[in-house]
Amino acid sequence: MTGSQEQHLQRLKQHFAQRVINQSRQLLELWQNLHSTQWSAQELTNMQEASQRLLRYAERFEQPEHVYIAQQLLDILSAIQANGNRLNSYFIESITRLLQQLLQTGLRDGEQIDQVFLPTMVRKPIYIALRSAEQAQHLAQQLQSFYFQVEVFANGAGFLQALARRHPAVIVLDINFAAKNYGLELARQLKQEHDTQIPIYFYSKTSVDAQTQLAAVRAGGEAFAVDVLDASSVLEKLETWVSTVQAEPYKALVVDDSKTQSAFTESVLNSAGVVTRAINDPTQALIELLDFDPDVVILDLYMPQCDGPELAKVIRFHDRFVGVPIIYLSAENDLDKQLNALSEGADDFLMKPVKPSHLVATVRNRAIRARYIKSRLLRDSLTGLFNHTHILQLLDDARNRAQKTQQPMCFVMIDIDHFKQVNDTYGHLVGDKVIKSLALFLKQRLRRTDSIGRYGGEEFAVILPNTDAESAQKVINDIRQRFSQIRFATDARDLMCTFSAGIFAYDGQADTVALTVLADQALYAAKHAGRNTVEIYVAPEL
Repeated sequence: MTGSQEQHLQRLKQHFAQRVINQSRQLLELWQNLHSTQWSAQELTNMQEASQRLLRYAERFEQPEHVYIAQQLLDILSAIQANGNRLNSYFIESITRLLQQLLQTGLRDGEQIDQVFLPTMVRKPIYIALRSAEQAQHLAQQLQSFYFQVEVFANGAGFLQALARRHPAVIVLDINFAAKNYGLELARQLKQEHDTQIPIYFYSKTSVDAQTQLAAVRAGGEAFAVDVLDASSVLEKLETWVSTVQAEPYKALVVDDSKTQSAFTESVLNSAGVVTRAINDPTQALIELLDFDPDVVILDLYMPQCDGPELAKVIRFHDRFVGVPIIYLSAENDLDKQLNALSEGADDFLMKPVKPSHLVATVRNRAIRARYIKSRLLRDSLTGLFNHTHILQLLDDARNRAQKTQQPMCFVMIDIDHFKQVNDTYGHLVGDKVIKSLALFLKQRLRRTDSIGRYGGEEFAVILPNTDAESAQKVINDIRQRFSQIRFATDARDLMCTFSAGIFAYDGQADTVALTVLADQALYAAKHAGRNTVEIYVAPEL
């Protein structure tokens, strides 16, 4: 085969690879929509069509993992169709498991394949419309270093034409873009003509009065910066505005002595994508709680073995379940009795018969809140990354999986270079901005299946499953190079930072403590080599 033929074949493979990625993404988004919608015949059709396209593209691209997943999805969707298009917990968990496998079928070498793992907000552009063309280009360059697509506009006509083609993740808009208060007028026009909520980050070179700020709020503004406008501030807000959908379905445990009522509740919640387990014996509730680990518990108020308030008290005895929302579902219409029941540790009271939409909305809202609170306990408050304790737990889990599956896994330790000098010279607020920017950089570049934690201070820990040492070094090195190009605005001058990293490839024997020690030794080697580099751990010669 000639060189030109090989190049043509490679381009053809990349073309089909991108189709596989797009279909994988579409399937994931279709399934995740169940967190805000109800299952329907149209949802089934959409999933079937997307799975068939995935199968067709995967066969052409010769990707056996994607072929297997697509075939399995089609089998399950056919079973759902045969079940009268009714979901149950088995179907929900099976589809979720297959889509999680889909998330893990990427390759480390080749950006085309790796893009399937990038968060949703990476795929949408950021629109910038500033009065100063130089300032707009500078901001665009900084955001592009974070792997964002950015479009800069010089006039209102081009801005509106771009909006008609595609909606961005966020708009950075000067209130005086092109002319005084023209940015506000563009925002008002956007709000009137487009039935969507696009976050707008307003900017003004000079201070503005309260009336102008109020006008910005009414025009759809979510933030307002004066004088200073840098990439890290925009990205910090963007991360708050653009949320990614939970990959894991919500889970509800139903405890009701009536089999008819528990079956109805289970059916309603399943149709909304909530994995539901129903039991009719309340004395078995603790066993099921430990095994099922639900996001929400739904209790009947009156049951023969024990009533709802008694069971709620028992549940609250256990620290592990203190934060799990408890919802009563009962025919009791006496308000005093409802309030007394709520005082025993419950969070909501729904009366039978309950509207399915009311039940679903209550369970979803409580589950969302419970997961948020749980995530706050597991995450670092500054960066939103996993905290020290939890990242070590995840490392232990990843090590066990790698040992069982015989798949490669890498653990990476990252440390910002000369960080004490940054704090001493520019202050802790700037230091915090650097830490948050690196955290966002890692979240942007790494896969959804990778785990990222703040190990402590300016140190970060990254777990890369299904990744060998060479691929890990390539990915981390790319992040290192891009991060070193970021400029952080300070009162004195722009600041640029670098980091060093050490990688340990799991050898099938090291325990969790050894993994951290050896990755730390590789990090020390990177520091010793002059910093701003990535080193793989090499065992000393005997």
